[in-house]
Amino acid sequence: MNPFKDKRYESIHGLKDRQVLELGEYKGQVEERLKSWKEQKFSRRLWAKDHTLWFPGPKPEIADRLGWLELPEMMHERLDAFSSFAQGVKEEGISHVVLLGMGGSSLAPEVFQKTFGNAPGYPELFVLDSTHPSAIGSMEENLDLVRTLFLVSSKSGTTLETLSLFRYFWNQVNSLTDKPGSHFVAITDPGTPLMKLAKDRGFRQVFQANPDVGGRYSAFTDFGLVPAALIGMDIQRLLDKSRIASENVAFCDSEDRASGLILGAALGEVARSKDKLTFLTSPSLSGFTDWLEQLIAESTGKDGKGIIPVVSEPPSYIEEYGKDRFFVCLSLEGDNEAELEEQRRALEKAGHPTVLINLKEKYDLGQEIFCWEVAIASAGAVLGIHPFNQPDVQLAKDLAQKAMEKGQKPEGESDGPVETFSVEEPEVLTGALKNWIVQAQSGDYIALQAYLSPNVNTTRALQRIRFELLKHTKLATTLGYGPRFLHSTGQLHKGGPNIGLFLQLVDEPSVDLSIPETDYSFNTLIEAQALGDYQALKQRDRRVLRVNLKSDVSGGLDRLKDLIENLY
Repeated sequence: MNPFKDKRYESIHGLKDRQVLELGEYKGQVEERLKSWKEQKFSRRLWAKDHTLWFPGPKPEIADRLGWLELPEMMHERLDAFSSFAQGVKEEGISHVVLLGMGGSSLAPEVFQKTFGNAPGYPELFVLDSTHPSAIGSMEENLDLVRTLFLVSSKSGTTLETLSLFRYFWNQVNSLTDKPGSHFVAITDPGTPLMKLAKDRGFRQVFQANPDVGGRYSAFTDFGLVPAALIGMDIQRLLDKSRIASENVAFCDSEDRASGLILGAALGEVARSKDKLTFLTSPSLSGFTDWLEQLIAESTGKDGKGIIPVVSEPPSYIEEYGKDRFFVCLSLEGDNEAELEEQRRALEKAGHPTVLINLKEKYDLGQEIFCWEVAIASAGAVLGIHPFNQPDVQLAKDLAQKAMEKGQKPEGESDGPVETFSVEEPEVLTGALKNWIVQAQSGDYIALQAYLSPNVNTTRALQRIRFELLKHTKLATTLGYGPRFLHSTGQLHKGGPNIGLFLQLVDEPSVDLSIPETDYSFNTLIEAQALGDYQALKQRDRRVLRVNLKSDVSGGLDRLKDLIENLY
């Protein structure tokens, strides 16, 4: 069957007409790729966890990282335990659940809360993945700690940010009750240091996740399903939807009928010349792209290759988009879908390859999550990269740790000079901005790295800066809060192609918070993380401009935007 017949493909098991692919000149390449995969029995070998789909010889983190394929089937036996636990929390009157985690441990739960909300009577879920003292203080102000449950979520059980946040809130809860452990739950792999910590301190519960599933593929493990159950989601329905997608790519079915493989073939083939994968979404699905961003960036951004996910970019005129774009439109039926389809058709008319993905209901996210996991794994086979490791993430961590051990400030030096420009010196900063932007070339992208407290006003100001840069350079733009993005797009920044211009933004918080059981504070930690990231980028010959907004972040961002606007 031709997957592009009548501009649509039909697939089995309820996925009919889910995707519309308009690939233009790339149609033939994608069809040839699917034909080749069919001859090679790609699906059968995927389920057999055959490493030769990616490399001739065995590699670490391939065969032992494909456990996600069985999750839609095997996790059903755990759902009753998750739901029973969630019911107990609800009946106890817990009003908030705070997830302390980074990257793969936090992004799927955040998508679930943003997309579905918390059901009546169930607690609201907050995700805390920032080490900025203002972010932590703001979170605490919104909590009744006596009625709050903390999920300490870390696959390795050693994640620095997660453990630092745990120590802070453990100390706060410990001052209010003689049984602080009843307010804490651990989600981790078997046998980790976090498991021991939870046992020693009498945590309410420890959930052990599947060790053969990597973090960014863990949405249907305990890392995703426990938080989903706690906010009252129908986790049975979510998992049933994922099983539909799983059956769609079963080894007994044809590769050219498998939605995940078709999407993966398109992503891989188009990315050879159009690597800025830009997402447009229905309002109700906007949170899903943050999860996709990590899956794509961390899986493909290595060995000097990569697909650059562009999410939540400010809307712009079509003529301002470069020829390096590939657009994916995620549409929810009844949710502004006509406007999104109109955008897609205009992009197609302008010569951009596009994919439209239609969801009938929100729980179809279960299908989409699994479909995209298959797609990115198979796109890795096209690009010739290892989709399940993250070899360049550790560098920034090591440099941050070194900075903390030396007690250095950002203005100091470690492994090379650190040049920081201040918004309080506009003339000097203007010159630095000119020198930085003039390095831009066609096909590059601009990444804003905000080591700031994430909030609505700051995000709006950053988006205005992002729009100015897009408008004037015509380059794709991305935005991430640090240290959160270090566990998401950080791998791509350092291991992907050297086509990024990085604008690192730091501030000087007016307040600080000590981290109990350590000799450092959150301000020290986030300073070291920003510094380590800067040095890691410099080591990889990336083009980086570092700007200190001082203590007035709002005013500093406005001044920075004005300086950028006046460059042109």
